[in-house]
Amino acid sequence: MNEKSDSAKEWINFRVKPEEYKEIYTKFQHTTCRNLSEYARKMMLAHPVTVKYRNESADAFLAEMLLLKNELSAIGNNFNQAVKRLHTLDTVPQMRSWVFLYESTHRSFLNKVDEIKYRMNQIHQLWLQK
Repeated sequence: MNEKSDSAKEWINFRVKPEEYKEIYTKFQHTTCRNLSEYARKMMLAHPVTVKYRNESADAFLAEMLLLKNELSAIGNNFNQAVKRLHTLDTVPQMRSWVFLYESTHRSFLNKVDEIKYRMNQIHQLWLQK
């Protein structure tokens, strides 16, 4: 029952001007600290503060890849539905018509894969130049 707690029990209060608060809060937002008090403790005790670093080229790459992933996912879903339908067909003429109809889906899937490869190669070349 007499265990010592690591929680903070002492208070330090101080006032800052509104523009100082905005500056402190802006700096806090660019760190990995979960709350302002954690950031303030680290700063006052001269402990290291980890600052978030945003790589804008990586952000652009991820946004583009997310769009391509969503398109691929939609094409993949359509193709899965088509293959399920293929398994329900009984006659050869039905199968031939299925192959003819879903050739375009297959082509669009391969085009998206090529587009992803191309974009990844472009970004790889950009990163090699840096």
